[in-house]
Amino acid sequence: MSERSERTVDTAEPLARGDRMDSATEAFVAHRNLLFTVAYEMLGSAADAEDVLQETWLRWVGVDLDTVRDQRAYLVKITTRQALTRLRTLRRRRESYVGPWLPEPLLTAPDVAEDVELAESVSMAMLLVLETLTPTERAVFVLREVFDFGYGEIAEAVGKSPAAVRQIAHRARSHVAARQPRGVASPNETRRALEAFQRTVETGDLQHLLDILAPDVVAISDGGGVKQAVLRPVVGADKVARLFTVGLTMFGADMSVEPVQVNGGPALIVRLNGEIDGVVAMRIDDGLVTGFYYVRNPEKLSRVEQETAVSR
Repeated sequence: MSERSERTVDTAEPLARGDRMDSATEAFVAHRNLLFTVAYEMLGSAADAEDVLQETWLRWVGVDLDTVRDQRAYLVKITTRQALTRLRTLRRRRESYVGPWLPEPLLTAPDVAEDVELAESVSMAMLLVLETLTPTERAVFVLREVFDFGYGEIAEAVGKSPAAVRQIAHRARSHVAARQPRGVASPNETRRALEAFQRTVETGDLQHLLDILAPDVVAISDGGGVKQAVLRPVVGADKVARLFTVGLTMFGADMSVEPVQVNGGPALIVRLNGEIDGVVAMRIDDGLVTGFYYVRNPEKLSRVEQETAVSR
């Protein structure tokens, strides 16, 4: 072989590797928002979802793309497996979490709300329902009900047979149906409830709030042991109203609220002396607030000043 031929062989192989890397990068970037959304819906944490995406990328670049028939499905399979491993670890970690745990809120674009199924699937209320599933049930439910993957594709992702996945999907679907909001609240209903809370903050008049609280409303605040928060859910309209009375007494003059879109629906950013203190989201059933969620943990507030892209 001539010296020139040897040089050609030596340079062609790195070029081929470069082409494969470009193809892998292009596919990953094209599906990144989908992969993030899958991981986030399984974990309820944007920080952990980003870690899962990093792990997905490291495994993806080692795959022979010539053997991959459906890049989207293959990437989702890797992401799901990594998310399942992390979810099992998080479950153990959350057992020692200080006070109630709430999902990490995401500032989302207005167009997310236009996809009703996507908006519902990333809502605080739904993510809390998904927390009651086993890790495998959660993965199956998310992939089937939100992203419409086939049972065979899901089976590969979770390491079960298609028949077993069908049974798991049925069980998860029934479990979620018994616990999710009775009907998808319209943006107007949610906005009306948030405006009532905003008027209460601005005027100190609790009647605005009492008018939209269900008798069995549950208020949950998440301070993560860093910010002051109630250590157990507060149940009942009167008790929730008293909780707000305490809050307004302590912070009323320094508190302001800003309407935003969080997790696909209307929400409020609460500021104290101009600094972000937390995010308020609500669950609405039959026009009344049945769930009131206040995330104060500073580690969970990094995604409320810049939009995060979610997609199906």
